[in-house]
Amino acid sequence: MADTPEQNGPSTGESSATAENAGAGDLPRQKSAKELQKEAKRLEKLEKFKAKQDKIQAQQSKKPEGDEKKKQKKQPKDVITYDVATPKGEKKDTTCDMPDAYSPQYVEAAWYDWWVNQGFFKPEYLDKDVSSLKYEEKFVIVIPPPNVTGTLHLGHALTNAVQDCLVRWHRMKGRAVLWNPGCDHAGIATQVVVEKKLWREEKLTRHDLGRSKFVEEIWKWKEEKGDRIYNQLKRLGGSFDWDRACFTMDAVDKKEIEGRTLLSVPGYKEKVEFGVLVFFAYPVCDSDEEIIVATTRIETMLGDTAVAVHPDDTRYKHLHGKFVQHPFFSRKLPIICDSFVDMSFGTGAVKITPAHDPNDYEVGVRLKLPFITIIDNNGNITSDCGQFANMKRFDARKAVLKALQEKGLYRETKENPMVVPIRSKDVIEPLLKPQWYVDCKQMAADSVKAVREGELKIIPEMYIKTWYQWLENSRDWCISRQLWWGHRIPAFFVTVDDPSVPAGQDTDNNYWVTGRTEEEAMKKAAEKFNVSEDKIHLKQDEDVLDTWFSSALFPFSIFGWPDQTPDLEAFYPGHLLETGHDILFFWVARMVMFGLTLLGKLPFTEVYLHAMVRDSHGRKMSKSLGNIIDPLDVISGTTLEALHQSLLSYNLDEKEYHKAIEGQKLDYPQGIPECGTDALRFALVAYTAQGRDINLDVLRVQGYRFFCNKLWNATKFAVNGLGEGFVPASEVKLSGKESKLDLWILSRLSLAVESCNQGFQAYDFPLATTSIYNFWLYELCDWYLECIKPVLYGDNEDAKAVCRNVLYTCLDVGLRLLHPLMPFVTEELFQRLPRRNTQAPPSICVTPYPEVAESTSNTLTTFEGMIATLANTNSIHYLIEEALPSGCAMQTVSALCEAHIMLKGVIDVDKEVTKLEGKKDTLGKQLKKLQDASTVPDYQTKVPEEVRTQNSEKMNQLSIEIDRLSTALATLATMK
Repeated sequence: MADTPEQNGPSTGESSATAENAGAGDLPRQKSAKELQKEAKRLEKLEKFKAKQDKIQAQQSKKPEGDEKKKQKKQPKDVITYDVATPKGEKKDTTCDMPDAYSPQYVEAAWYDWWVNQGFFKPEYLDKDVSSLKYEEKFVIVIPPPNVTGTLHLGHALTNAVQDCLVRWHRMKGRAVLWNPGCDHAGIATQVVVEKKLWREEKLTRHDLGRSKFVEEIWKWKEEKGDRIYNQLKRLGGSFDWDRACFTMDAVDKKEIEGRTLLSVPGYKEKVEFGVLVFFAYPVCDSDEEIIVATTRIETMLGDTAVAVHPDDTRYKHLHGKFVQHPFFSRKLPIICDSFVDMSFGTGAVKITPAHDPNDYEVGVRLKLPFITIIDNNGNITSDCGQFANMKRFDARKAVLKALQEKGLYRETKENPMVVPIRSKDVIEPLLKPQWYVDCKQMAADSVKAVREGELKIIPEMYIKTWYQWLENSRDWCISRQLWWGHRIPAFFVTVDDPSVPAGQDTDNNYWVTGRTEEEAMKKAAEKFNVSEDKIHLKQDEDVLDTWFSSALFPFSIFGWPDQTPDLEAFYPGHLLETGHDILFFWVARMVMFGLTLLGKLPFTEVYLHAMVRDSHGRKMSKSLGNIIDPLDVISGTTLEALHQSLLSYNLDEKEYHKAIEGQKLDYPQGIPECGTDALRFALVAYTAQGRDINLDVLRVQGYRFFCNKLWNATKFAVNGLGEGFVPASEVKLSGKESKLDLWILSRLSLAVESCNQGFQAYDFPLATTSIYNFWLYELCDWYLECIKPVLYGDNEDAKAVCRNVLYTCLDVGLRLLHPLMPFVTEELFQRLPRRNTQAPPSICVTPYPEVAESTSNTLTTFEGMIATLANTNSIHYLIEEALPSGCAMQTVSALCEAHIMLKGVIDVDKEVTKLEGKKDTLGKQLKKLQDASTVPDYQTKVPEEVRTQNSEKMNQLSIEIDRLSTALATLATMK
């Protein structure tokens, strides 16, 4: 425990706030009653404005006139032939005729509740004994928990779509799958929401209630509002095991600015300037010289206690050991040498404010500098700061700058990109507070080692460098937050009722003990001070744990850790962590550190980092720009007026509001059409190329809604073409009577199967989406369905039967390929197809995902006679996922096909081993060459994406073939 300003940036994660009074080490400060009244008036005004807009909109909708009326007539409407009246949790009736046109509203109704009710999303489905399964027979992933106070945006939709398609694919591959849902407790945001609610409704602060009652109010609010985010995740089709839903964690807010930016800050009428470096001069004592320093927070110069230069900087060597004069106070500041100074930044001279900057704090500790606090708990300048005393911090920013100008010490202002730490729309101010720290050095070193040695894989590899940079420079992590809402720090200050034990200070580590319970802490204290327990008085620390600390425990705390529960045994470690690259350090690295330290195992073996979602113009989606889109507006559709109304909750000023209005008019002149969940998911996943941000044109999602319509019409035609009473063959097998067209479409289907599996395996989502899109739209619909019409409507019954079985195979396999991406429409259409046998699974989501062997074997069957002649054999057997008889030699045909011949006791085993080892060595060299090429610097940026994709596919194919050669060599060893 130490008095420090909590550190910002990747080394620690979050900054402390200005005020313990604020109830949060993360909160900027406690709002006064006057400010809360002002906030209440603003909300009241906002509600009146909303009501006015609702009234105008209602009037316009009642009396459409002129061009508006014409527009309404021109807008096409879906033809919804049937209403859905399925009781919740029951299976939708699909025995009725298919509606005339595709409707997302109709298709996406009822299925989700039935899936959940049937237990399809549980890892124990089909009575699997999960605890007895091998690691590779399971797939475990945890959700990056969304903020309990928030609502979904397109970033959440991307995360959900990518994770769910992987989850559904693994489930269909036969693995026991657990996707564990959860929600963070959002310490800061939740506390602020409830505080505002209390003041608005009852004119009470949390201090009026006290900690216990206030926390009760938060739990009450959570029970009333907390399920909102879960309902939205369900709407997106996420196949979570909801029985395991858990609740903890927080999110990090920060505002990245490119240069000079004026931001609105609560409590200030005028906007505050950020994103600049202010240069000013300190006069050197007993000299005519000056030393110029630069700062982004000019007001903190009131607390400067030194100026630092790099010891090797020749510009300042003659000033080593001298002093500068503070312009507003009598104190002289030493010019010190410290190697932390970046000689290339600014002037190479740095002002040191140990009490208000985490980096300066470390310098102050090393060099034993004074620590002067100049900002109090309420965000005001302290009373001992002369002419600036009691000013609000950002008012002081202007006043200090003006005073420096008057003294002739101001030099210039330059633009400076920076990250402004934000909490609850206010700006974080580091303050000197007693905090609890975790020493991360060894944990970080272990996490670096895990990546270097290949135990943990980070995808895309471009982020490995970031991983090393952060963790190899990791500092102690401040884990305490001055909040009332969160996990209370299990540390207790000890007072001993014994004259032989002197009283201690709360900054003295010797007077603190920790324990999971007060009883455990009591025993520790009694032993520590060698007194009986009745002499001990404990007071638990008021702070709560940093929510990133809680989140670091997430992959195993959800399974009951620290108890050794069956779930912990069965589901830890997991397999994949999928999230945005912006929280690689804040969350991912800390989960890895804690998993290795507390359980001795990585929490997952792969990390896939998706890109950020931007708007169609490439701008980051943010409330300040007014370009955030609610995914539910894309799913259900919305009007331009409704989009305008959504801006009212963003707290924009009038200029920004009107600018956002004009942007919406330009981008969505007719609003957003109803696209449906399936189209939105497919679009988001299709856009997801590794290492690239997503510039999402929401209206392009509509194109995938048209694709859904194509699926609908194609299946409707095909079902009619199959005819009533059609029963497909019990297995996928060619009869030998297939036409060239039939064989062609099956070959295209086989390619789509191969590409989809490769895409999901390698996180190459465009490969999967493009292949299945092309198969359905261009190959099946545009060619095959058109060409078989004469057959289906002709008189040749034999040809018709063959064609129908091929058509059925295309529908059956095609829908299963597409299901992880478009779960609703594929279930709806799959349920309208007949089954190959009565033992078929009840839902497409638990039906096996197609394998290439289902088509490859069909191709070989066509050439069976030729193969038998060339191989000089009497019989050929096709083995698909069946055990081989012992004594066979093997030759790889491709990554998808092997040829085996029974040779036990017939061949020269040593000669065969030599031949296979030679081929394995050749393939290994080819693989290494590609691997080396892919790890060179700038590979991701300089090598074209198409070439990188081809190389990735080649490496995957070579790896598979080498593994199979190894198996063949092991088989030959049994023949000796």
